[in-house]
Amino acid sequence: MIGQRLEVRQGQGLVITPQLQQAIKLLQLSNLELEAYVEAELEKNPLLQRDEGDQGGDGPAEPAEAAASGEAGELQFTEPSGDAEHAMDARTEDLYDDAPGERDADRKRDAGEGEQPGLSDWSRAGAGGGMDGEDMERPDTRDATLWEHLQAQASSAGFSPAEHAIALTLIDATDEGGYLRGELQEFADRLGVDLARIEAVLAVCHGFEPTGVMARSAPECLKLQLVERNRFDPAMEALLDNLELLARRDLPALRKVCGVDGEDLNEMIAELKGLTPRPGAGFGGEPAQTVVPDVHVRPDPAGGWRVELNSETLPRLLMDKRYHGVVAAGARSETEKTFVAECAAQASWLVKSLDQRAKTILKVSSEIVRQQDAFLAFGVEFLRPLNLKTVADAIGMHESTVSRVTSNKYVSTPRGVFELKFFFTAAIQSSDGGALHSAEAVRHRIKAMIDSEGADGDVLSDDRIVEILNETGIDIARRTVAKYREALRIPSSVQRRRLMKAG
Repeated sequence: MIGQRLEVRQGQGLVITPQLQQAIKLLQLSNLELEAYVEAELEKNPLLQRDEGDQGGDGPAEPAEAAASGEAGELQFTEPSGDAEHAMDARTEDLYDDAPGERDADRKRDAGEGEQPGLSDWSRAGAGGGMDGEDMERPDTRDATLWEHLQAQASSAGFSPAEHAIALTLIDATDEGGYLRGELQEFADRLGVDLARIEAVLAVCHGFEPTGVMARSAPECLKLQLVERNRFDPAMEALLDNLELLARRDLPALRKVCGVDGEDLNEMIAELKGLTPRPGAGFGGEPAQTVVPDVHVRPDPAGGWRVELNSETLPRLLMDKRYHGVVAAGARSETEKTFVAECAAQASWLVKSLDQRAKTILKVSSEIVRQQDAFLAFGVEFLRPLNLKTVADAIGMHESTVSRVTSNKYVSTPRGVFELKFFFTAAIQSSDGGALHSAEAVRHRIKAMIDSEGADGDVLSDDRIVEILNETGIDIARRTVAKYREALRIPSSVQRRRLMKAG
């Protein structure tokens, strides 16, 4: 029998209200996007106003600002509103029917798979201003900028975690034309590594597309393009060393220094005209903007590190309770009363959400500083393996919350300004439950094992390398070994065996 009937069922679920959407969106916005969002809210909500610090007696909300004292992690927080705190730490799977991109990316990063951690997800953030859920997950369809293009190549260049950090620093110092600005020795001093290490990483970066990018001068940029075309010879080198003569059109002097006749010189000049002196000019995107850090990290005289929010990036809002009382008393119709009530609720929630956002950023940043204090003290070689789960467990939050906090948030340290995702580096699990192994150490061990081949003709397959590493307590998959081997530009076991026989 088919019929109709009424049933009463009891269940639990999290309803994604506009307030929840707002709290989550605020958490992942950059400081520039947050400023635009706050300006829009100030325009449409008459009960909101900026806290200029000179208000008194009318019950302003507590400004969204927190300070840190002592060592990283030893921070004092006021108890946040329960609703605001719950919204900030809501899990992705509780809020969306399907958000596989963020979950898969975080899971791969935590497992040390895929791209170099800290890069593939850096460009994702809310677009600012909207309240709908679609806007929060809208894909980024704009053209990649030069810096994003270079960062993507660095993530697949086979760098160790330390080398990857150096590459990101050099990319950040590259201007919109594609030229590296700054002295290499300054980068070495700031990152605490030898100049030779900086030069080695830069040499790899010089192989990135577009050809000639990250050169330090016009002659070096043109040289990189000529080398790729196999057209860099002593005569061309002499021409590049004397570009000032070419600018003055002193052709007789150029023929003399290059050791060529007039016809060859004309061909060389024509070849130079076919090169690109500004390799980065072909990339679109927004113009370069100065990064304003959200957090400052400074040495504490008492020891450790002092972690402080940058108050200049924190919008300070309050609800004008006096004006609210006036307009509420003057409301006559139900429509007017409803509008005033909604404005009051929205203003109150926004002030609380901004306050909780600031405290959450400070809490996550402090834990990252605590985990990576060796890097701050001794340099990039001391970056330790770190993932979202480690930070989330330490501060009692969900991984998706930490992911949102670290997107497009920057921290100023004695070693430079970095995005918070910079501090997440890959790790290899230990099969015996011991300490984690850094990906760099495992790569070097694989290279050493392959370098020891050849004496007796015994070539190690990827499966055999996995077995040896597992015996030494390193839990690693075969595809990871193959990925590291290819990143080191080492042929497969079949190709190595053929090369050995041919040699």
